[in-house]
Amino acid sequence: MSGNPVIGAVDRATESPWFEHVARAGHALSGLLHLLIAYIIVRLAFGDTGTADQSGALGIFAGNPGGRLALWVAAAAFAGLALWRIAEAILGPHPTEPGKENDGAQDWLDRGKALSLAVVYVGFAWTAVRFALGNGQSSGKQNAGLTARLMESGGGKFVVVVAGLIIIGVGVYHVYKGASRSFLDDLKPPIGRSTSDDVTTSRAGASGDRAATIAGVVGYCGKGLVLIGTGILVIVAVATADPSKASGIDGTVKSLAGLPAGQVLMILAAIGIAAYGVHCYWLTRYARM
Repeated sequence: MSGNPVIGAVDRATESPWFEHVARAGHALSGLLHLLIAYIIVRLAFGDTGTADQSGALGIFAGNPGGRLALWVAAAAFAGLALWRIAEAILGPHPTEPGKENDGAQDWLDRGKALSLAVVYVGFAWTAVRFALGNGQSSGKQNAGLTARLMESGGGKFVVVVAGLIIIGVGVYHVYKGASRSFLDDLKPPIGRSTSDDVTTSRAGASGDRAATIAGVVGYCGKGLVLIGTGILVIVAVATADPSKASGIDGTVKSLAGLPAGQVLMILAAIGIAAYGVHCYWLTRYARM
C-alpha cells in the first residue's frame, strides 16, 4: 500500500483524529436529517404541507435564525463523511472482525457500498451548500425534472429504469441488513459484535443497549421499504410516461396518502425513518472507522 503515494496519503489521512471526528459528525447530522424528515412525514399524515426529503429537512434550517451557519456546518460534516467513504472505497472498509481481513469478493462489495454512500453524502453536502447560499430547491422537483429530460429518448428511459432497479436493490439490502442485524458488524463493542475464540456474540443486550439493536432493525427495515417504494415509482414513471412520480422519497410518502389506511402507513414510514435517524447516533460514537 505504501508503494502508491496516493493510497499512502489517503491511508495517513484516515489515521488523523480530526478527520475521524469530522466524519463522525456527519453521522450525527445524518441522524438529525432523518429525524426531521420523519417529523415532516408526520405533519403530512395529518394534512400539513412540506417536502419529506433532505431538501425539506435542510430548508427548516434555512428558515431559522443562525440557520445559514448551521447549514455550512452540516455541509462540512457531510463532506467529511463523504471523503471518509471515498477513502474506504480506495483502501477498503474496516474488517467486520478485528484482526481479520475481508476476502476478495467481500472486499470489493464493501468498496462499492462505500462509494455509493459517498455519493449520497456528497448529495447531502451539496444540498446544504445550496440552501446556505439561498439557492435551495426541492429535491423531488429536481428528480422529476431530470427524469422528464431522460424520458425524452429511449436510451434515457432505459437509464431511468436501471436507476429504479438500483434503488429497489438498495432498499432490499437495507431490509436484509435490518432483519439479519448485520448492521451490528458496523459497530464496535459494547454495542456491536465482538469475536472471541471464533464465537461471535452480540453485546447489545448484555450491555443494556438493546435500544441500539431495536433502532437498527426498525430503522434499516423501515427506510428500506421506503426506498423500495421509491424505486418502484421510478419505474412506474416510465411505464405511465409521468415523470412526476419519480420525485424521490417525498413522492413515495405522499403517494401513501391515497391508499387504504394511508395515514397509518405514513406514520409507520415516519417511525422507520426516525428509527434510522436514532441509529445514526450510535454510529456517531461506535461506528468502526
